Amino acid sequence: MRLLTIILFTGFECFFISCRPSEKPESGNRLPNIVLIYADDLGYGDLSSYGMTNVKTPNIDRIANEGLKFSNAHTSSATCTPSRFSMLTGSYAWRKKGTGVARGNAAMIIEPGRETIASVLKRAGYNTGVVGKWHLGLGPDGGPDWNKEIKPGPKEIGFDYSFLIPATGDRVPCVYVENYKIVGLDPNDPIEVSYGKPIGDEPTGKDHPELLKMKHSHGHNNTIINGIGRIGYMTGGQAARWVDEDMADVITGKAIDFIEKQGDDPFFLYFSTHDIHVPRVPHSRFVGKSGMGPRGDAIVQLDWCTGEIINTLDKLGLTENTLVIFTSDNGPVLDDGYQDDAVIKVNGHKPAGVLRGGKYSAFDAGTRIPLIVRWPGNVPVGNSDALVSQVDFLASLATFSNQQFDRNDAGDSQNQLDVLLGNNKTGRDHVIESARALSIIKGDWKYIEPNNGARYNKYVDIELGNDTIPQLYNLKNDIREQNNVAEHNPEKTKELADLLNQVVAKGGRQ
Repeated sequence: MRLLTIILFTGFECFFISCRPSEKPESGNRLPNIVLIYADDLGYGDLSSYGMTNVKTPNIDRIANEGLKFSNAHTSSATCTPSRFSMLTGSYAWRKKGTGVARGNAAMIIEPGRETIASVLKRAGYNTGVVGKWHLGLGPDGGPDWNKEIKPGPKEIGFDYSFLIPATGDRVPCVYVENYKIVGLDPNDPIEVSYGKPIGDEPTGKDHPELLKMKHSHGHNNTIINGIGRIGYMTGGQAARWVDEDMADVITGKAIDFIEKQGDDPFFLYFSTHDIHVPRVPHSRFVGKSGMGPRGDAIVQLDWCTGEIINTLDKLGLTENTLVIFTSDNGPVLDDGYQDDAVIKVNGHKPAGVLRGGKYSAFDAGTRIPLIVRWPGNVPVGNSDALVSQVDFLASLATFSNQQFDRNDAGDSQNQLDVLLGNNKTGRDHVIESARALSIIKGDWKYIEPNNGARYNKYVDIELGNDTIPQLYNLKNDIREQNNVAEHNPEKTKELADLLNQVVAKGGRQ
């Protein structure tokens, strides 16, 4: 996934004293823009601003050098669909059925009319756009008819404009969806998608590995698109199919177009990158630049995408009036289904830094992620160890834009604007994270609830953090989560277990 950058504007509250939320500001009183850059599978240790030395990320480093870098920021889940759901809606995904990793033909997961960051900011007078990876389903119950108008979609939850990778790069359909339609679809070559039995007569990676330019290591062996086996089966839509090598250029160009078209109108851009999710097939100009194979090269490409957005703000004179937030949807993974040398060429690089686990894991590498906030002149330059959760973006940006929101929809979101703007170094009292098990962090302590899930995923070579007994770690003394001290701290274990149960009971768990 690509990095998430949000540009936040300080003094925003004061601005709205003289402007009712339903009114657009007069010339000279422009609302601050907000740019949220959301990377995919980018780990806590994958950026040079977070200590990485193998690959340089100068554009992301620039944001960090001009803004506030968080060391204790968390996504709500160790996988992408639930993280995105929670971030956009302000509600933990585990409260709602059907928010696991979505298939490429899943129906819209966020119900139309539900409160989201986009709907809140739209009410405040923002033009709202989403560009890049979506992975939250499209269309009605039963999934979309890809050959007709594809709705409901982002527009029904507050986005004025959308240009989407419908699910992920490794899932069919391998096409772009702009607003309600597939880009470049020939009506005489309709698309059909299946996640059950094979359809059509196109070769699969399983049956024709000789046709693959990137072979699979596990799964990812269904219909071959652009020389790469995918998850799921697809036929038709030949003229509309994407070329993986061009994907970063395409979506970055669309994001820039959105910014440039706003003129004097305030905007919110949710730029959701594909990098560094599999398949990692960067453009030829980035190949070999990292010395770490396609995964490292995809990080270089991600940095370039971020730089293009930042440079566009500079060119248009919008830098001082734009709040940028850069973050990731979950932790890192090396081999996630393709033989792309990510393991062989890691070369001592530690994608999760000092943390244990990774994507899919209840350990902190699954959910502790990079978070950088820049708003020149308003957000201080430096570091923050405040406890932060992405589930709070909705309430915080609602406060930022002087808006109320439906707390029945977004009941888990708390206003942490002062923390994001660097005016408060404390942050949340506690955060909750989810993999198979739920965990809770409060102060120096982390508790992982007991569960009977597998302890290790042999395919991705990641410890999953599951155990049939309670786990308690003191993160101040043991950030690597090596020593389970639950047995020796029964009172603290019970305190956190009770608090987790209270939060769960408050809104339910499905």
